[in-house]
Amino acid sequence: MQIDEEIRKIINYKTWSVKRKTDTLLKMDADNYTNLGTDSNKTEKKNVKAISRKIYRAISIINPLDGYILEAHMNEKDLTSLVNAKN
Repeated sequence: MQIDEEIRKIINYKTWSVKRKTDTLLKMDADNYTNLGTDSNKTEKKNVKAISRKIYRAISIINPLDGYILEAHMNEKDLTSLVNAKN
């Protein structure tokens, strides 16, 4: 997959700082969400969310605290939508 290779390359850059790697990965995430529109279907939205999870896991590798916070926030949102759906 192209996105996996791109993430792996960014993580493995030796000359980049942790901040630069994190910023680049977050920019990739933001670009993916920005490209979604009102005409995007559920599959496209699901794919973007899956890519976000990969990006957040990559951030966890290089910056554990930030990665943990991002993943926790995403999981919290998932749980909130499940609770709201049951009510």
